[in-house]
Amino acid sequence: MGLFGRKKTQPTAAAGPAGEVTLEDGATYQVSQVVDCIGDSCPRPQLMTKKALASAATGDVIEVRIDNPTSMEAIPPMMPELNSTYIGTLKADRYWRVIVRRQ
Repeated sequence: MGLFGRKKTQPTAAAGPAGEVTLEDGATYQVSQVVDCIGDSCPRPQLMTKKALASAATGDVIEVRIDNPTSMEAIPPMMPELNSTYIGTLKADRYWRVIVRRQ
């Protein structure tokens, strides 16, 4: 295990459309990128989210997959300084899906 968790065997971000996500309020968004931070601890998920948003186009929706509670709670407060919007969080079986949008 490295300094920031397990070594990834697959890319951390998918290129191109990554599907749709429907929030609990019924709103549906087209996800343009998925950032896989499962197994990573602070500050790596925050850094990966920042990098994904920096390369995203205006209006792109990004899904960040996190299994670390501290990292999951740290993402939403970062959004204003990254010119982005926190949309919501969904709980999957073993991780959270944090949904953000580039403004």
